[in-house]
Amino acid sequence: MTAELTGRGIAVCQNTVAKYMRDAGLFVEPRRRFVPRTTDSDHAHAIAPNRLERDFAAPAPDRKWACDVTYVPTDQGWLYLSVVIDLFSRRVVGWSMSDDLRAQGSVAEALEMAIARRKPAAGLLHHSDRGIQYACDLYRALLSAHGIVCSMSRPGNCYDNAVAESFFGTFKTELVNRVRYRTRAEARASIFEWIECWYNRRRRHSSLGYLSPEAFEAQLN
Repeated sequence: MTAELTGRGIAVCQNTVAKYMRDAGLFVEPRRRFVPRTTDSDHAHAIAPNRLERDFAAPAPDRKWACDVTYVPTDQGWLYLSVVIDLFSRRVVGWSMSDDLRAQGSVAEALEMAIARRKPAAGLLHHSDRGIQYACDLYRALLSAHGIVCSMSRPGNCYDNAVAESFFGTFKTELVNRVRYRTRAEARASIFEWIECWYNRRRRHSSLGYLSPEAFEAQLN
């Protein structure tokens, strides 16, 4: 909150902001305790080594991408969100939504969006879990066609993809856990707005000096 006010030209210290928030009964909603989840990697497809090795820093945009999938409950059933995150700026550079987790084309659509938007040079490192969506022939062929190097987490170790896990924690805390979606279409519209209008453009990150992903990348120009 202090960073947001300062960014709007309002000079205020953190203690003052904390006092006014207490007086108004405003509190930060704590995240739910992080519970590591495992990925079902029981398939016959080849597994890539963990080339990222938890080095989540990137010297420039489009050098390292992290990818993952999560679920969103609706009254019509699950909606699955696939994202591609640039580790340089934490920006979501590609995303897709699907009604079926087994639809391997969904994660490919997220990657295709990221490639079309960013046009990365060959040698980009792509990190994901060992799920069949990322290990299947369709997805690996797409990576190979664009000179993208594949990296995968160790079995059952979600910390190897901590940035993507952290993004989904924020996504659930700030959006999904606060609303009830009656239809998948309603969820799709809400998620689109949260990612493109809020998270990428306006949400401040402490790891980026309290800039949004878009503002952080704008410093390069």
